[in-house]
Amino acid sequence: MKKIISFLVSLLLLVALLAAGAYFYVFSQLKSVTSDKECEAVRIEVSNGDSVKKIGNLLEENGLIKNARLFYIFGSRSQFLKYFTSIKPEYELYGFVLKSGIYYVKPNMHVQEIYNLLSSGRQEYISVSIPEGYTISQIAALLEENKICSKNEFIEICHNAAFLHEMGITLDSAEGFLFPDTYFLVPGAGASETAALFINTFYGKIRTLIDVDSITNDELNDIVILSSIVEREYRLKEEAPLIASVFKNRLRHNIGLYSCATVVYVLTEIEGKPHPSRILIEDTKIDNPYNTYKWAGLPPGAISNPGLTALDAVINAPKTNYYFFQVKDAAKGSHVFTSTFDEHVENHNLSAKK
Repeated sequence: MKKIISFLVSLLLLVALLAAGAYFYVFSQLKSVTSDKECEAVRIEVSNGDSVKKIGNLLEENGLIKNARLFYIFGSRSQFLKYFTSIKPEYELYGFVLKSGIYYVKPNMHVQEIYNLLSSGRQEYISVSIPEGYTISQIAALLEENKICSKNEFIEICHNAAFLHEMGITLDSAEGFLFPDTYFLVPGAGASETAALFINTFYGKIRTLIDVDSITNDELNDIVILSSIVEREYRLKEEAPLIASVFKNRLRHNIGLYSCATVVYVLTEIEGKPHPSRILIEDTKIDNPYNTYKWAGLPPGAISNPGLTALDAVINAPKTNYYFFQVKDAAKGSHVFTSTFDEHVENHNLSAKK
C-alpha cells in the first residue's frame, strides 16, 4: 500500500512538475521578443482570407513573436491568455478575430497587444490626387503606380455593363463620371470599390450644382460629355463659362464643335498614339464619332473626367453671341472670343503675324 501511495505521490509530483514546466514554457513563449523601447516596427499586411496560422508564421519570421504555433493556438482560444500573461486589462481579448489591414508591429509588444492590433482592422491610407481632365486610362495608370489596383482591372470595370448599370450610368463607360479629387485609398482596395468611390463622389458633387433627379439620363450625359470637352479646352477658370457658351451656341445651330481636344482623345485614347505636339489637317479628318471636326453634335461619350469648374460652366453657361474662340496668349492660356467667322479669321491672321 505504501508503495502505491509513494508511486501516486511521485506521479502527481511529476505531473505537477511537467505542468509547471509547460506553464512557464508557454509563459516565456508569449512574452515580447525584446524589452528594447527603441526597436523598429515592421509593416505587416493582412489580406482578406489570410489565416491566423499564416500571419503567425509571418510574425515569427520577422522576429515579432517567439512561437507561431502558440500564437495560432491562442488566436482561437484567446480567453486563456489571462492565465499566461499579466499586462493591462485593455489588451485582454476574448474571441480574437483577425481583420485585414496594414499594421506596424514591434518586437517589444506583448502577444496580447499584437492580438489587439490585428483585430482593429487598421488601414494604411495612400493619398492619391486625380487631376481634372484625366481619362480612365490615365487614372488607371496612377492607381496602379500607387498599388491601389491593377491598371487593366480598373479599365475593365469602367467599361463593365453590369457595373455601369449598378452605378446608374447609361453610357458605354464611366468616362466623365470619375470625379477628380484627392482621395485617401487603401493599398489593394480593388478596382470596383475604387471606381465606385469616384463615381459616388461625382454624384455628390454635381448635386451641389443641379437637381440630378429632375433631369433625364440623356440630359445628365450631355452635361458630362460637354463638360469633359470644356475641361480639356480651358486654361483660365474665368474663361470656362465662355467656352461652354460657344459650344452650346454651336450645338444649338448644329455647327460642329471643332474641338481639338476631341481629336487628341481619338489619337491617344482610341488609337493609342502618343500625345501630339500639334493637330494636323489629316487628324481632323479621322472618321471617328469622337472627332468633332468630322461630325456635328456631341461625341458618344466623355473625353475626360471634368471637375466642378467645367461642370458648373456647362450647367450655368452664360448667354452670349460667341461662336468661336482661339488662343490669344499661349503662355497664359487666354483666348479671344468672337461672334462671326470673319472676326475669327481676322483674329487668327493677327495671331499668325505676331
